Amino acid sequence: MFFTFVRGFVRILLYIFNGKPTYINRDKLPKDETYVLIAPHRSLIDPVFIALAASPRQFCFMAKKELFNHKLFGWFISNLNAFPVDRDNPKPSAIKKPIKILKENKLSLVIFPTGTRHSQELKGGAVTIARMSKRPIVPVVYEGPYTIKDIFKRKKAVVKIGDPFYVERKLEGVDDINQYYSDKIQQSFEELDQISVKK
Repeated sequence: MFFTFVRGFVRILLYIFNGKPTYINRDKLPKDETYVLIAPHRSLIDPVFIALAASPRQFCFMAKKELFNHKLFGWFISNLNAFPVDRDNPKPSAIKKPIKILKENKLSLVIFPTGTRHSQELKGGAVTIARMSKRPIVPVVYEGPYTIKDIFKRKKAVVKIGDPFYVERKLEGVDDINQYYSDKIQQSFEELDQISVKK
């Protein structure tokens, strides 16, 4: 309920100040099951537009534990279905919790790899979660305003959605499954970035 309310409120504000976003291949989003949505993290704004693009699906988010140190902000993101992860010392719960959530078929999961090459470690985590939950991975990229200032400049916001795929436990001729699918995710990001959008 809180997630839906906040998303609706933010949608109205962004439409007023930034105009209508463009969603490419939105029809590729799975409709009958939860999924692992993975996107390169390019700004603090991209999670907002990606959550709007995937509406009405609701999501949970893996967030670094430091974000929960501030009581008010921690309460806010907790109610938006975020849960803390210790990136320096990850525990088994960092994998078990999202798998359980996905299997309950109520919330999908968003994972944002960081860094210029989109963090190999986080992509590997997404692959493991998708394999163990038996849910598809959906690669997504965001382009557009990366700052609040850009929003007021009405810089066009674009979300590009790639082809969903399932993670197999074994593939003939593949020794490292995590590496294979991490490379597949990276390739998907690069191909989506190449899709041109009419101004």
